[in-house]
Amino acid sequence: MRKQFAIFILRWILNSFGLWVAVRLLGTSGSSELAGDGYSIYLLAGFIFSLLNSILRPLVVILSLPAILITLGLFVFVVNGFMVWLAIQMTPQLEMTFLNSIFAGMLLSLINYIVSAALELQVLKKEE
Repeated sequence: MRKQFAIFILRWILNSFGLWVAVRLLGTSGSSELAGDGYSIYLLAGFIFSLLNSILRPLVVILSLPAILITLGLFVFVVNGFMVWLAIQMTPQLEMTFLNSIFAGMLLSLINYIVSAALELQVLKKEE
């Protein structure tokens, strides 16, 4: 249980960083110029995104499975973009278009893939 909580915290922090990068690169002009309290906004957005990925994303993937199969998996980018867009919409002071959310979803997928690969390598080293 502690290990899962630590992994969630790590993903939360890295997702917050990824959202910060994505909003800086792809967000609208108003959301990239936050006041001095900006880091807490990104931590909140990262927390919301992490919760949505943990709870809502599996359901959305199952419901969109026909579209994922027809597009040979490319619709997953739209699902990831929807998760980013939803997290941004639920966070005050952050704005991003849906198309830019799809690109941000690609960035966050890459970050989560790297974290998962690093954690898997760590587990394999402990087993040896």
